Amino acid sequence: MKISNILRRRNRILLRELIITDFKLRYQGSVLGYAWSLLKPLFLFAILYTVFGVFLRIGGDLPHFPVYLLLGIVLWGFFTEATSQGLSAIVDRGDLIRKINFPKYIIVVSSSVSALINLGFNLLVVLFFVVINGVEITASVLWLPVIILELYVFALAMAFFLSALYVKYRDIGYLWEVLLQGAFYATPVLYPISIVVGINEFAAKLIMLNPVAQIIQDARYVLVTKETTTTYSLFGGYWYELIPFAIVFVTIVVASIYFKRNSGSFAENV
Repeated sequence: MKISNILRRRNRILLRELIITDFKLRYQGSVLGYAWSLLKPLFLFAILYTVFGVFLRIGGDLPHFPVYLLLGIVLWGFFTEATSQGLSAIVDRGDLIRKINFPKYIIVVSSSVSALINLGFNLLVVLFFVVINGVEITASVLWLPVIILELYVFALAMAFFLSALYVKYRDIGYLWEVLLQGAFYATPVLYPISIVVGINEFAAKLIMLNPVAQIIQDARYVLVTKETTTTYSLFGGYWYELIPFAIVFVTIVVASIYFKRNSGSFAENV
């Protein structure tokens, strides 16, 4: 019993140190340092809002569209960061894996928590825009932490699967980069899903079965405006709305099994 307690304590210390190290190394050598964690989404928001909001006039019929857009960018940015960093986490820590025997999942979790810290900072910026934009805060905002938790769990599950896959197939890194780029435009980050509904309702429903799309729209609904189209409202409250949650659950199960089966050979392959 004492040995198990010692091992758990060692794993907690290792996780904490890896999180601190990941966060410190992220902007090491840059002049602005940690400020980039806030400036990157703001710069992207400024560019995209100018192009899509000002020139193309997309989202003009939605209340508080600037906040609507910024929240989508921040949440998508977290998913991209958590999965991309998680993908290479095992390989990047190859020296540590070969020297120390410890649960390998700690490495992937540490990279995801580091991304989660960045998300926390970015959400503070979103809340600042919420205040200055005059967004009305309602009781539904209490659902936001639950929605963020769903996003974190899904991103972590994807990171587990991708990291184990990347140990064997390094081409996965390039493939995931391309898939993320395509998924960015296939997810209603830049545009309201109502535009797609007006063109092709079936395509809109297909898009909203994506857990990340469901999460972003739900977050906008509880924080920014009730005029946001959600999976529930699009499908009219049918059981289809449960499909994104089912996808998250299946991803967790498959990723956990695959990672566990392959973790024993990580030290030999990284």
